[in-house]
Amino acid sequence: MQALLDAIAHTDLPTDAGRIFHGRGGLHPGCEHLSLDFYPPVWLLTSFQPLEEAQLGVVHNALATRVASLAPGQALNWIYQFRQDARAETRLMAGSVPEPHIVSEDGARYGVHLLRGLNHGFFPDMREARRWLRTHLAGHNGGHVLNLFAYTCSFSVAALQAGAARVVNVDMSPGALAIGKRNHQLNGLERGASFLPHDIFTSWGRLGREGPYEIVIVDPPSYQKGSFVAEKDYIRLLRRLPGLLAPGGHALVCLNAPKLDTAFLTERMQEAAPELEFVRRLANPDVFADQSEERALKVLLYHRPD
Repeated sequence: MQALLDAIAHTDLPTDAGRIFHGRGGLHPGCEHLSLDFYPPVWLLTSFQPLEEAQLGVVHNALATRVASLAPGQALNWIYQFRQDARAETRLMAGSVPEPHIVSEDGARYGVHLLRGLNHGFFPDMREARRWLRTHLAGHNGGHVLNLFAYTCSFSVAALQAGAARVVNVDMSPGALAIGKRNHQLNGLERGASFLPHDIFTSWGRLGREGPYEIVIVDPPSYQKGSFVAEKDYIRLLRRLPGLLAPGGHALVCLNAPKLDTAFLTERMQEAAPELEFVRRLANPDVFADQSEERALKVLLYHRPD
């Protein structure tokens, strides 16, 4: 675990939520199963292999030493989560977790829940995509945005803060959208967003009537049994994009599946929506560097010509 311990020893105390150590990228041999995130004021260590108590003790001492150096007198709060397949065992190792637990990114506030579930309400790896959205919308007056697989609606918050006129958020999970609504309230965004707890594949008529959209965000899970399997379902989404996008509009097409490469998306886009032009692949945050960019998160930007 030396690479993880070195990262702890050299980290600051960021004010925004984010990743501190990304062993999953394969750049730190022997640490491929480990990641460390900081959701102020709580550290979250995630392992895809079980860790022995002695190893957890070493991590605790490293965190305690660094926190004492950076913020004397501040309590150490940290959580250990062991993930295996679709299950997770989560333990509060020291300190406490705020309730509600609110974190920030680029001035926006989001609620997170670290002690339950595999996902925690906020994905730091999507930071650069949210920044692109903010920058793009800041240069345009208004604009309608469709946020597919919206989860807890961080894209919607970023879009409305940047000046979007309206955002339609769609997700099958009413619970996730309820958190999304609270995220809008946390940021004083009382208007402009709608929340549809619908199956996207049975809602194209409704979504089409709400459009067209200047931006469509497509961020599905790579595999969710009974809901979405990228290999067979992604192309069904891509076929709908030309009918949803306004002339001059953009689509953010996202995929976080190590076994599926960029060509998986570009080839299907060429087949399903050849009229859309590929612009570029957005960079991931530096801390999420991977030994193979094809294994990392892929966020592709497309444009519909005027």
